[in-house]
Formats: sequence, C-alpha cells, structure tokens
Amino acid sequence: MGEVQLQNVEKKQVIERYGLEAIPNHLRTTTSLEYTTIQIAISVNAGNVLVPALAVLQGGLSFFYAVVSTMLGAGLAFLFVSFLALPGAKYGIPAQYAIRSIMGVKGARYLASPVRTLTSLYWFSVQTIGGTYLLKEILERFAGIQIPFIPLALTMATIMAVLALIGFHAVKKVTKYFLPVLFLGGVVMLYIFITSAESGKTFTDVWTKEGTNQISTMLFFASLAFVQYVSGVSAASDMTRYAKSSKHGFYGLFVGNMFGFMLTAILGAYTATLAGSWNPYVVSTQMTDSTLFIVIIFVAAMASMISINLANAYIGGYSLLNSIPKVGRVKSAIIFGVAAITLSGFPTLVDEAQVYISLLGAFVIPLSAVIVTDFILVKKRSLSADDFEKIASESYHYNVKGFICVAIGMIIYLLLPESWSPGFVTFVLTGLLYFLSEKFEF
Repeated sequence: MGEVQLQNVEKKQVIERYGLEAIPNHLRTTTSLEYTTIQIAISVNAGNVLVPALAVLQGGLSFFYAVVSTMLGAGLAFLFVSFLALPGAKYGIPAQYAIRSIMGVKGARYLASPVRTLTSLYWFSVQTIGGTYLLKEILERFAGIQIPFIPLALTMATIMAVLALIGFHAVKKVTKYFLPVLFLGGVVMLYIFITSAESGKTFTDVWTKEGTNQISTMLFFASLAFVQYVSGVSAASDMTRYAKSSKHGFYGLFVGNMFGFMLTAILGAYTATLAGSWNPYVVSTQMTDSTLFIVIIFVAAMASMISINLANAYIGGYSLLNSIPKVGRVKSAIIFGVAAITLSGFPTLVDEAQVYISLLGAFVIPLSAVIVTDFILVKKRSLSADDFEKIASESYHYNVKGFICVAIGMIIYLLLPESWSPGFVTFVLTGLLYFLSEKFEF
C-alpha cells in the first residue's frame, strides 16, 4: 500500500488507534494556534476559577492582586508543563511512555501511570458532577423538567467518554467549535457583572476595592495556583503528539494555558469581589432576568465541562494504556470511560473534595518535581538514544533515587501545616534533593 493510500485509510478511521508507538510524521500537522485554541477551551471552566476566587474570599486580596498572584503561580506551572510537552512534540510519543525514561519502565507502569489515571478519573467525575447540578437546576427552573441526578450524570459522562474514545481529533474539533461559545459566555458574564450592582457594588467598587495585598498572602495563593497545574507535567505530551514541531507544541500550550487562565482568573476574582461567591456561572444567571443571557451562560458552562473532560478522559486512557499495554489504545479508553462514568454517579467526590485532593497531592507533587527536574535539568530537555534503548529493552526498571526523593517529599507534604503551602515547598525541596543526588551521585 502506497503512502498516499495509507494516509487516506488513516483519515477515514473514526477512532484513534495509535497507542504507545510514535505518531507518524505526516500526521503531525497541528499548529501552535490550534493548540492555543484547544488550551483556552480547556482552561475556561468552573473548576479553574476556584483559586483566584479564594484569593479574594479567604485571602482578602483585592481583585487586581488576586489575578496577578494566581497568574504568576499558574504561569510557572504552565512553563514546566510546556517543557514536558516536548517529548510528545519531538518524538510523537505519549507522556507516560516518555516518563519511562525518567522513572523507569516499571516505575512508570506500576506507580506513576496509575496515579495519573486516578487523577484524571477524579477530575473527570468532579467536573461531570458539578455540570450535572447546573444542568439539573436549569432544566427545573426554565423547563419544569425534573430528572434524577444519577441518570443525568451518567448520561453526560457517557457522552464525554465516547467523544474521548474517538481520540485527539475529537478533542481538537470539539474545542475549536466550542471556543466561540466559551468566549461569548465570558463576555456575557462580564457584561452582567459590570452593568449590574450586586450588594451595592459596581464595577468601580470592584476595581478600586482595597484588600490586604500582603506579599505573604500573594505568595500563598500563587503557590496554590502552581500546585493546581504543575501535575499537568505527567500528561502534557499526550496533547502534543500531533504537533507540527516542538515550537508549535511548546508555545501553543503555554500561550493557550496562560490566556485561558487569565480569563478564568478575572472571572473568578471579579465574582468573588462583587458577590462574595466563587462560581461566575451561577452568580451571573442569578443577576439577570434575560432568558437569552441565561441560555448563553448555560451553554458556555456545558461546553467548558465537555472540553475539560475530553482532555481528562483522553489523557487518562493513555495513562492506563501505559500500565496495561496489551489492552491497546481503544480498550484502555473504553475501560477508563466505564470507570469514569461509574464514579460520576457519586456526588460525595465533590462534597469531600479537600480530602481526595490532599491524598492525590501527597504523591503527585513530589513525583512532578522529580519528573520536571530530571527532564529539564538532567536530560537537558531531550531524550537520548540511550533513553529510548532503555525503554525499548525494558532494562531500566525503577529510578530508585527518584522514588526515594518522592517518598521523602510525601513525608514533607504530609507534615507541613497548610499555612506553609506544603505543595509548593514540597515541590521545591524534592526537586532540589533529586538534582543534588544526580549531580553528586549519592
């Protein structure tokens, strides 16, 4: 079969079938602008407004300083995420397969990948549950339709799991179509906030309101934003396997993540300053009687949930595939989808979110520190022929020093009080410890 015929067959495939093997060069055509679009669509969701809103509600920061501090923390995390997207952009391989060269083949398969899979499963279910609550409220409020929570949540989860099964091209197309809706929804929400007075406050009151604005408080919420996004280093390459070049993958992710977070930070901090609440989708619908505006905001909320969950399911499926390579890309996506659909029927995952996030963070943060330090400082942002030989021969089982550092990091994370921002401190200390162990070979 000639190359042209092979390309035509690949284009006709509805479901992506590439697993751990590299994506062929002729399929790597996604530009930085397309990645920017994808990341903006993924970033603009209710979950991402939480930290900027908390910077106002709990930290007492003003609107401006809440946005600036969280953008600085998130920006540092996005820089690391973009660097760890390079293995996908350079070699066309998925993230957890690349991490075999860092944590060892068995270390990645049996420890790093399961943690990434659980993380994606958790956030998929949380996003689905939150979106289901909003959908249920809108249906009851405007259509008088009452649908039990669990059937509605399972239906929505199934739709998103099926779309993720199709693969990267589904993510690419859906986010491209959703971006105008998300942008319009953001504009409508800002319009409602600026032109309405909530609790006697106007746009001028929000912009000029003074807060504590202490450096220590700003650093604390910057570190929270950093911790929230740095875990993306263990999944970044999954999204950039189809990149036209390394630069397209790197800059597309970085610019898209930064611009998308800026929009959500503005919405979150503004909502918190204006109404003393964190969810702009809910608050804005309560501040207007316009059916058109409410419909636009609702559609934007649903679009944001679908966008982020397509990414969660796509990434989670590849993490599972790295743990169980024999099942293949399609079956791993199906298994992940079934698990995600099942978990979406348990609202307690949202009610007890702090507990679950803390447990995940205890392993995710020090592991992310080792991955970042090894790839950027030890491997100099590139995988060598020796690295690929170790992966192919499966001779490199565990990065013993790496996992010792992760274990020490977990202890630090669990012992430090919350006021010390344990996630950020753990990341820095674990990364430093690992770098010194590699440099001085102890």
